[in-house]
Amino acid sequence: MPNWLTYWRQNARYHDVAHVCLPLVMGISATTVMEFTDRAFLANYSLEAISAAAPAGIAAFLFMAFFGGVGSYAGVFIAQYSGSGARNRIGRVLWQGIYFSLFSGLIFWGLSEWAAEPLFRLAGHNPEVQTLEVVYFNILCRGAILHVAVATLSTFFSGRGLTRPVMVISVIGMLINIPLDYALIFGRWGLPEMGIAGAGLATVASWGVSLLLLIILIFTREHDRCFAIFSNRSFDREIFLRLMRYGIPGSLQFSIDILAFTIFILLVGRIGTVELAATNIVLSINALAFMPSMGVSQGISVLVGQALGRKRPDQARFAVWSGIHLLLLYIGIVDLFFIFCPETILLPFIAPGQEPAVSAQVLENAVDILRIVSAYLFFDALYMVFSGALKGAGDTRFLMLSVGLASFLCLILPVGLGIAYFQMGILMAWLFVLIFVFALFLLSVGRYRKGKWQKMLVIEESAR
Repeated sequence: MPNWLTYWRQNARYHDVAHVCLPLVMGISATTVMEFTDRAFLANYSLEAISAAAPAGIAAFLFMAFFGGVGSYAGVFIAQYSGSGARNRIGRVLWQGIYFSLFSGLIFWGLSEWAAEPLFRLAGHNPEVQTLEVVYFNILCRGAILHVAVATLSTFFSGRGLTRPVMVISVIGMLINIPLDYALIFGRWGLPEMGIAGAGLATVASWGVSLLLLIILIFTREHDRCFAIFSNRSFDREIFLRLMRYGIPGSLQFSIDILAFTIFILLVGRIGTVELAATNIVLSINALAFMPSMGVSQGISVLVGQALGRKRPDQARFAVWSGIHLLLLYIGIVDLFFIFCPETILLPFIAPGQEPAVSAQVLENAVDILRIVSAYLFFDALYMVFSGALKGAGDTRFLMLSVGLASFLCLILPVGLGIAYFQMGILMAWLFVLIFVFALFLLSVGRYRKGKWQKMLVIEESAR
């Protein structure tokens, strides 16, 4: 056996990656299944409902991704404290995330009061779709503090590599959401028919249940003894500001990515309603396929943070490449379905009651887009792993700047100009999505190979 292969077998971290990442993947997949069924129900409710759900949902998620991302960056601190052995500082970090979550609630309420109507008026969609967009956006924003709090409190477990409780809570939220979603959208089991408003209320209810379960599991005497959960609840300006210093750029990385796709969807809406519906359907399917990559990325951040906390960057490197191998195996299987069985995947989104000609147009566009997405997923998976490693080290400012630059130059600018002045079609618009993701992959792998991340920390040096 070659020496390099023996060396790899002795140091590979497939077990650690699977142990940490698989529950995160399953938990995020459960959340994505909620979104998937939500869109499938709405697609069968009306064309206007599914056309409104993705723009409004992504616009709301843009803000939730930012605030939830800042709160959940506490997980990197917890990972590094856990790796360094400074467990008594975990409770203090968690409380700073809680205080930030409470602050986010004020922002979300303001968005629902003053931002919804101007935002979707600017999008220029037809009036009926605009009305539904405002309704859905407002409901999600008013319940978003629950989402941010869930993301923040979950880091108490995930930052220490204990990801199964997060998975279980996500699955419970899904099991509550899906039947409630169906009942409130279509008016079943004695509940009123609320359409897109029912979908929003069901989502908020599942967040509330998840938050309650996390509170019960975290705030115990045993956890206070081990991690100072109660005794370290005071506001700590130094840790709070450090969380903002690393968490805000880290969150903006993902938020700018979501913003780019939000603008992309709004621009596609100017091509036509059929193209918008096809794009929304494919994005819903893509979310189901993409979220495992996000779960692996989060898990890699934890493993890298723990390894750097214990001064073992070599373990971090092996975790990164082990994660890439496992994730690409999954992506290869998904791509086979996208390329060879697209109609089967799209079938749940094609409502029987729609006009056959309209359904055929939506299906034709969606099939072509889905095949472009098969290439997109490959490069996106690699980007997510490398960016997860950089985020776990604290190299968040680079990630923020690279996403901001690539999203404007490779996606927003060319698609906006193409639709406005050159009658760009839906397939060309989606090719620029592929170019955008490929650019992110090149930037992240280049930064990773320079190795600067191996000497970075978000925690104080004295904690090691």
